[in-house]
Amino acid sequence: MDPMTRPLSAVVVAGTHSGAGKTTVTLGLIGALRRRGLVVQPFKVGPDFIDPLHHAQASGRAPRNLDGWMLGADVNRERFHRFAADADAAVIEGVMGLFDGREGGSDRGSAADLARTLGLPIVLVIDAGAMARSAAALIHGFTTFAPDLRFAGVVLNNVGSPAHVALIVDAVAGRVPILGALPRVRDLVVPERHLGLYLPHESRVDYAARLADLVTEHLDVDALLAAGALERVAVDRRPAPAGRRRARIAVARDEAICFYYEDNLDALRRAGAELVEFSPLRDPLPDACDGLYVGGGYPELHAPALAARSQTRATIGALAAAGAPVYGECGGLMYLGETLEVDGEAYPMCGVVPLRTRMPARLAIGYVEVTTTGGLFGAGATARGHLFHHSEIDGDPPPGRCYEMRTSSGEIVSEGYGRGNVLASYAHLHFASGPDLAERLVDAAERFRAARG
Repeated sequence: MDPMTRPLSAVVVAGTHSGAGKTTVTLGLIGALRRRGLVVQPFKVGPDFIDPLHHAQASGRAPRNLDGWMLGADVNRERFHRFAADADAAVIEGVMGLFDGREGGSDRGSAADLARTLGLPIVLVIDAGAMARSAAALIHGFTTFAPDLRFAGVVLNNVGSPAHVALIVDAVAGRVPILGALPRVRDLVVPERHLGLYLPHESRVDYAARLADLVTEHLDVDALLAAGALERVAVDRRPAPAGRRRARIAVARDEAICFYYEDNLDALRRAGAELVEFSPLRDPLPDACDGLYVGGGYPELHAPALAARSQTRATIGALAAAGAPVYGECGGLMYLGETLEVDGEAYPMCGVVPLRTRMPARLAIGYVEVTTTGGLFGAGATARGHLFHHSEIDGDPPPGRCYEMRTSSGEIVSEGYGRGNVLASYAHLHFASGPDLAERLVDAAERFRAARG
């Protein structure tokens, strides 16, 4: 069947606050829909890498981020319709509370903002564990605060009994559809650490299946699908043409380094890069590489194992010394530095950037916008991204800054630490907000490839 003639349903799963149960409902809904034989495309609102990893495991598809601040409204709409074009359903997990975005005076960058941009209904998740009639007041406030938003209904999470649910349903009195209630199941709570949920490989094996069971049993999935029905928008479903293979770029990817926007990898491929993944924990650097991309992650949790891979670290150092472009973000910066100190013990890292990092440190979080001033990306490119880290540079930051970075608080700082063709930064940049970056990175890799023959 032509995908344009198949029904499409999409909803935004939002919560009253962080921890209300958005991820639980999102993963359970993805699993329940897949059991019906539907193709489900997951999305995540905001700058998040961990929830999308769980989405990928549940859906079997590459997750995508949508963001009202890093990306413009037209870009979000185009990307939503393009990636949902061959799906039967799209499930979009919100960020923080429904109206929480970049600023207090508006909901810019929030799940509400994204739902408005895409014209999609909201499934509001509330933690009803310690409420009865008060839940109705909470629901009323959220569903009437912005009259232009549309609500598919409410999911009551963490309920204690059928009698508890009946009290809330009576209080709501039919003013908003109650799509169902998920019982309190303590052993299905995913533990959290300093940057968010544990990663999928650390969760219990049957976690996603159990959540699908709960949603199938306790939520009115048919009503949810009907509320989310929408007209498909014609899009060019052909993949963007890839340029000729100009360079071979290694991508570090395993439990220690795993935070990437899929769009960044797509952009590099379109610019002509052949991407070759490897594990810094287990593998040598792939042969005949013309560049290296090291994303974020949890190097601090694997510091002894990363340090023990001395040959891999030495090969990365040799690649950088030979002039290949090496780009690291956040956890990548930590790995590319000289040492990583965790709880007072220092571990040797790759040493291609003259800095040392240490954990733990005060949390740094927020959106950023960078203008490149030199180094690997050259000067004059702009891009948006975010900071989210609990480490810090030990001592004075090194010279050779490559970014002028404006933070969400309005502060302007010099960041992006460069040496030769190496660039490491705490900023996670979204290449869709700065299309020049992927092209410039591949250009540098192609020049290195030509220079070494």
